[in-house]
Amino acid sequence: MNILILGAGQVGETAAESLAGEEAHQVTIVDQDEVVLKKLQERLDARTVVGNASHPEVLERAGAKDADMIIALTNSDEINMTACQVAHTLFETPRRIARIRATEYTNHQALFKNGVFSVDFIISPEELVTEYIEELIHFPGALQVLEFAEGKVRLVAVRAHEGGALIGHPLKELSQHIPNVECRVVAIYRGGEGIIPEGDTVVEEGDEVFFIAARKDIRAVLSEMRKLDEPIRSVVIAGGGNIGVRLAQALEDSNDVKLIERRSERAKVVSESEKINKTMVLKGDATDETFLLEENIDSADVFVSVTNADEANILSAMLAKRLGAHKAMAVINKPAYTELVAAGTIDVAISPPQITLGTLLAHVRRGDVVKVHSLRQRAAEAIEAIAHGNASESRVIGKAIEDIRLPLGATISAIVRGDDVMMAHHDTVIESDDHVILFILDRRQIDEVERLFEVG
Repeated sequence: MNILILGAGQVGETAAESLAGEEAHQVTIVDQDEVVLKKLQERLDARTVVGNASHPEVLERAGAKDADMIIALTNSDEINMTACQVAHTLFETPRRIARIRATEYTNHQALFKNGVFSVDFIISPEELVTEYIEELIHFPGALQVLEFAEGKVRLVAVRAHEGGALIGHPLKELSQHIPNVECRVVAIYRGGEGIIPEGDTVVEEGDEVFFIAARKDIRAVLSEMRKLDEPIRSVVIAGGGNIGVRLAQALEDSNDVKLIERRSERAKVVSESEKINKTMVLKGDATDETFLLEENIDSADVFVSVTNADEANILSAMLAKRLGAHKAMAVINKPAYTELVAAGTIDVAISPPQITLGTLLAHVRRGDVVKVHSLRQRAAEAIEAIAHGNASESRVIGKAIEDIRLPLGATISAIVRGDDVMMAHHDTVIESDDHVILFILDRRQIDEVERLFEVG
């Protein structure tokens, strides 16, 4: 697939790194910063074009006429929308995706559905990050909670700790511990190495365990991996930007929420906003120890830092944790920082580029792939693919899972058939229109997995 990526910021760079590393794609990156593009070209197999991404001449030089898809990820909503319109009108680019942050646009879907702006799919990183944090707050103890099949099933990552009933026991005993719960452990990371688990695999303290289960069963499975945390009641949010306000709005009806904003004018705007009603807005510096102590940070169930500065997020989350906050989370855009804090004081490092990447990949994957989650700094993927066709034209329909030629490191974890969620077993037979959930330990195998779900 010939793909144009407009914008070489953190999200654009992450998308380019992922797509340029796949043999099936030819990637061109457009940005106005020549220095940034030169650095990208030195380490990626991708073309680069310097210029304004919405200008017809720049898009022509980038090859918009021959492109299969344009992904507009600049920091300007207006440039992204205009670029998609220009690509559609002048170059007939078939598929157009735009990053649009302002709710002033996204609240008016008629702008996009009625052809005013030729955008096929809108991506809002702020909305995706907000939903991601919401899930973590709903399931205390989880490192990740990822949705499939419109919420019918979730993939959860958890750190195994002493107190979990299954620690030191083989996985085959899981069904004895929670006999009425359907779940499947799909991968274990131990010392940074991925393991495809079998029945005799023993869960050890410190393992990062990925399991799949229906939403209603998640807490039961979590209790097998660690001592269950109490439900979260008090949440402190550092940062009154788009994510902070969205998160406060989402949580304030079910939690006691405080929002800290350093800038006086912004704090006033947020406190007077009609979007939030019950949240206590505080003007202050979340990296100030005295301020946090005065606000009783030690009584907070969760402290989450969502400012625009990675360094401030890391420092404030580390400080809040040291001062007694039960759980500390930080939004971190730079991959190098994410890896540094992954095993440190901060409980959860949240990567907006990685969260956004999964949504982008769902539009790039071949076959009817409807959901993609990028995992472990893009080393692994979990996908949801729909099986189409019949036994004569499909590589999976009518076959038992044990007879499907999956690449090494890829496993079918669950199947959603209508409203029914089924954990995959070796003799489970795939039927037409099944939603198949797969875990791929090594994303380099994704091409082979995609081909399995192509018809013909």
